[in-house]
Amino acid sequence: GGQQQRVLLARALCATEKLLLLDEPVSGLDPVMTADLYQLVARLNQTQGITVLMVSHDLESAIKYGNKILHMKTETAFFGSTADYLKTEMCQRMMGAKI
Repeated sequence: GGQQQRVLLARALCATEKLLLLDEPVSGLDPVMTADLYQLVARLNQTQGITVLMVSHDLESAIKYGNKILHMKTETAFFGSTADYLKTEMCQRMMGAKI
């Protein structure tokens, strides 16, 4: 696993210069490949200036690698910096003792 995601990522980068849309990009990957893919995407954002918009249910990794969080629930929503998100009650409920 993981090679297909890398190929898809490379194809997406060929099609655009500044925006990468990812929908659950680490689905089905083992923990090592998951970390590798997240680190690769973070490097692209930081070194190439590529904006990354990612849909994920992996809140821990979103907090670790993202610089902005959009958290949507039926009745509430949050959009802002990761640092501000960490201070919210919404984050506290979702993460519990993990933060």
